[in-house]
Amino acid sequence: QVQLVESGGRLVQAGESLRLSCVVSGRSSSRAAMAWFRQAPGKEREFVATSSPTGASKDYTDPVKGRFTIARENAKNMVYLQMNSLKPEDTAIYYCALRDYSGRYDHERSEDAYKYWGQGAQVTVSS
Repeated sequence: QVQLVESGGRLVQAGESLRLSCVVSGRSSSRAAMAWFRQAPGKEREFVATSSPTGASKDYTDPVKGRFTIARENAKNMVYLQMNSLKPEDTAIYYCALRDYSGRYDHERSEDAYKYWGQGAQVTVSS
């Protein structure tokens, strides 16, 4: 049984930094693309960042470019989201997701392409 568990979400002030962690169990994540999505109150879930299996290739949604960094530690089956210069509009539930796809990394941003999901971590940024 594959499980993803996020941690690290909390209340922070605007301008502060926060790192979210996601641990994968039940399978190795080393050959899977992994991603972070988020869902703000009253809005649909949206793509935030994705990483190729090795971490060599990464993609970000425009609002977080230059502020957020996705990283992974495959030996520990971990993926991280480092969030700097947080803004109130970053307030959301953040989800990590694993793509069960053995093909070439294709920078996939659609949530439908990701098979396994965590339960989410709440990040609240106050102004």
